[in-house]
Amino acid sequence: MSLIETWLLAPFAHEFMQRGLVIAVMVGLVCAVLSCFLVLKGWSLMGDAVSHAVLPGIVLAQMASLPLALGAFVAGLGCALGIGYLKENSRVKEDTVMGIVFSGMFALGLVLFVKVDSDQHLLHVLFGNMLGVTWADIAETALIALPVSAIMLLKRRDFLLHAFDPAHARAIGLSVRALHFGLLALLALTIVAALKAVGIILVVAMLVAPGAVGYLTTRRFDRMLLVAIATATLSSVFGTILSFHLDAATGPCIVVVQALIFALALMGNLYRSGLRSRTTPAEGGLTLP
Repeated sequence: MSLIETWLLAPFAHEFMQRGLVIAVMVGLVCAVLSCFLVLKGWSLMGDAVSHAVLPGIVLAQMASLPLALGAFVAGLGCALGIGYLKENSRVKEDTVMGIVFSGMFALGLVLFVKVDSDQHLLHVLFGNMLGVTWADIAETALIALPVSAIMLLKRRDFLLHAFDPAHARAIGLSVRALHFGLLALLALTIVAALKAVGIILVVAMLVAPGAVGYLTTRRFDRMLLVAIATATLSSVFGTILSFHLDAATGPCIVVVQALIFALALMGNLYRSGLRSRTTPAEGGLTLP
């Protein structure tokens, strides 16, 4: 058996690895698209806040025998709206409000979780269980992830203008408030879609790393999107394969691969910046290194 067959193809002879790869790529795609807007808008901490805030919603939905995704979405969106309200009606800065709200809601979720009898494993909620998903779970994720990705791509110019110049967006007739809260709603839905696969904690990395890699490697937004999607897809594939051979959790392996790609992109960006800083104009229009 060749090296390619042993390392790249052998893991996918198992159905649970096939399911894991499908949901990993799907979650990676929607997180990559959204991460570009979060990075440009400076909302990376907002993703952290909303992802941690969904825990009490999950527990309360479990107690009420409601779908966990519904509880997670309501709690996540409530957290995002609460942060916006406190930012507009208090002297406290946004990052401080985020830290207080998400840590408080996460702590509340932990308290409720240990006090409520449930067959839901805490580690699966925190870190996901990518190789334990069923085809029904994949279908549920697809019902959220694919429409969210489509909306983000179709409305990317409006969201981009809102991120860079809200005043201009308002001047040309766009509803800045609708774009703002629409982006928050899409963020909450993305976290719900990724919940079963990568969990509350690891989804933060997947909402930041692909967009950060795209931001470091290109100056055009459409190319940034392509780089982010490629980063998420490659890390999902190689992270899944790596987890099989290392007998490790799939979600953390994917995040490790994304971190390595980010480190390479950062080193490349620093190298190019160093070259530009050492370049000086020369006679005849030439440049010297």
